[in-house]
Amino acid sequence: MTVGLQLEIVLRLLVAAALGAGVGYQRERAGKPAGLRTHILIALGSALFTVVSLFGFGGQVDPSRVAAGVVTGIGFLGAGVIFRGMRADGRVMGLTTAASIWVTAAIGLAAGVGMYLVALIIAALTVLVLIIPKVRG
Repeated sequence: MTVGLQLEIVLRLLVAAALGAGVGYQRERAGKPAGLRTHILIALGSALFTVVSLFGFGGQVDPSRVAAGVVTGIGFLGAGVIFRGMRADGRVMGLTTAASIWVTAAIGLAAGVGMYLVALIIAALTVLVLIIPKVRG
């Protein structure tokens, strides 16, 4: 593996971590249980699985299968957040945090394949959606 390719991989991972930090910072400021570190790790892990599937096996692995595995794993994390947020009165809490975890994994996957602009725009849209005040009815 060339030095240039390794630098490209490191760039992809750094972009994923930075964008995950943007989403995680908002969650941290909102006082949610999954905050800065969690979102950085989710984006970074998703990007790392992606680059390893693309470059680590000499083209012998179908990268879409690895992406599907990431989505499945993130589903378990999101379910845990929602399950932990279940209230005795039947209210469900944690859906937005679970969704932010899910989209942060997708941002990491996008950065991992080198779709920097897409990852950046989705991260910005995610933060924008998260800062919109909740409408109470």
